[in-house]
Amino acid sequence: MLNKIMKRGQRKPSKSEAIEPPLPTSSASNVTVNHASRLAAPTPQPVTLATVPQNPGTVEVLPMLRDVPMSDRHNLFIRKLQICCILFDFTDTMKSIREKEIKRQTLAELVDLVQSGSCKMNEIMQEELIKMISVNIFRCFPPAAHENTGTEGGDPEEDEMFMDPSWPHLQLVYELLLKYVVSLETDTKIAKRYIDHSFVLKLLDLFDSEDIREREYLKTILHRIYGRFMVHRPFIRNAINNIFYRFIFETERYNGIGELLEILGSIINGFALPMKEEHKLFLVRALIPLHKPKCIASYHQQLSYCITQFVEKDYRLADTVIRGLLRYWPVTNCGKEVLFLGELEEVLEVTQSAEFQRCMVPLFRQIGRSLNSSHFQVAERALFWWNKEHIVALIAENRRVILPIIFDALERNIRGHWNQAIIGLSSNVRRMFLEMDPELFEECQRHNEEREARAGELEEQRESTWKRLEEVAAQGTAEDMVFL
Repeated sequence: MLNKIMKRGQRKPSKSEAIEPPLPTSSASNVTVNHASRLAAPTPQPVTLATVPQNPGTVEVLPMLRDVPMSDRHNLFIRKLQICCILFDFTDTMKSIREKEIKRQTLAELVDLVQSGSCKMNEIMQEELIKMISVNIFRCFPPAAHENTGTEGGDPEEDEMFMDPSWPHLQLVYELLLKYVVSLETDTKIAKRYIDHSFVLKLLDLFDSEDIREREYLKTILHRIYGRFMVHRPFIRNAINNIFYRFIFETERYNGIGELLEILGSIINGFALPMKEEHKLFLVRALIPLHKPKCIASYHQQLSYCITQFVEKDYRLADTVIRGLLRYWPVTNCGKEVLFLGELEEVLEVTQSAEFQRCMVPLFRQIGRSLNSSHFQVAERALFWWNKEHIVALIAENRRVILPIIFDALERNIRGHWNQAIIGLSSNVRRMFLEMDPELFEECQRHNEEREARAGELEEQRESTWKRLEEVAAQGTAEDMVFL
C-alpha cells in the first residue's frame, strides 16, 4: 500500500505543463519559472540562457524540434538558443568548422520555426530569443570601421566594399529578428518588454557597420519596429536626431546616414497635417545642416528626398529650405555644388509662387555666380533649370526681378566662356527672355551697356593714374625718395 501511495505522488506532468511553464507575473514569482522541478527525476528542468557556459567545449547536436514530443519542445528550444549564443572566430576559416555548421543549421531551423508560426512562443522563450539575438549582433566594430568612411567626399561606389566574415551567422540572426518582429504571432505587448529603448539604441549604433548588407537588414528591421511598436516612435525619432547631431557637429563619420534617411523618408511621408512643430524643428536643425559635411555625396539622394517630402507636405516650408541650402552653399567644392543645384531644382518643382517670391533674389544671385562657374558641369546644371516647365513659369512670372540679376552672367558666358556647350545653353536662355519680354530685355541690355561703359571709364582712369605714377617715378632720383 505504501508503494502505491508513493507512485501516485510521482505522477507524470500533463502536456500543457511541459510545453509552457507558468510565466512569472512579478519579481517575487521568478522562482516559479522552474515548475518542472516538481516533476519526476527523468524529466529535464526548463533552462534559460543564464546557464550557458562561458567557454563551451563542444557544440552538441540536438534533434529537430519537429521530431520531438510537444512536451520536450520548450526545453529543446532553449537549448538550441544556448548553442546559438556561442561565438566563433571567423577570421580563421579552418577553425571550428563542425561547430560553426551546427550553429548555422540551428539558426536556420529557428528562422523557419518563427516564420511558419508552428510553435507559439511563450514569454520566457521570447525573452531568451532576444537575449540570444543581442549576444550575436551587439558587438564592437574594429577600428577600421571609422577610418575608411569616405569623409573627403569620395565616390562610395569606388571604395572597396567591406564584407564581414561572420555574415553567414549574422544574416540568419538578423533574419530571425526580422521574422520575429513581423510575425503575426508576436504579441507586441509582450515583445516591447524586450525590444525596449535600450535594445533600439544598440540597434541604431549598429548602423555604423561598414558592411552594407548588415545596414540593409537594420534598415528593414528598424522600419518594422517603428511601424509595429507605436510607443517607441518618438524615442526612435529623437535617437536618430542625436546621431545626426553628433555626425554633423562632431565626427562627420558614420556609415549608416543614408539608411537612416531612407527610414525617415518613409516616416515623413506619413506625417499628418498640419505638421507638428517638432517635425519642422527636425527639418531646420538636422536635415538642412546635413548639407554641411564633405561626404554628402554618399547620402545626398536620400537627403534630397526627405527635404522634398517636407515641401510637398507643407508648401510654406519652401522658403525655409531654399534659404537653408543657400546658407550651406559650397564655395570651393564643385561636386557638392552640382548636387545642390539638382536638389534646388527638385524643391522648386513643388514650390508655389508666393514662397518663390520670398527667396528669389538671394537664390538667383547665387545662380548667377553658378552660371559663370569655370567648372562646366556647375554652369550646365544651372542652365538646365530652364528645361523645367514649372521653374520657367515661376521665372516668367517674376522676370522683372530675375532677369536684371542674371543678365550680366548670361552675357559674360556668351562672350567668353571656354565651353561651347555653355555658350550654346546661355544663348538659348537669353533668347527665351527676349521672346518672353522684349521691352524688359532691351532695358536690361541698355543698363548692362551703361555699366560696361562706366567700368571702361574707371579702367581708363586707373591706367592713366598708374601711367602718371610711373612717369614721376622715372624722373625722380633716389635722393628725392622719402623713407618713413
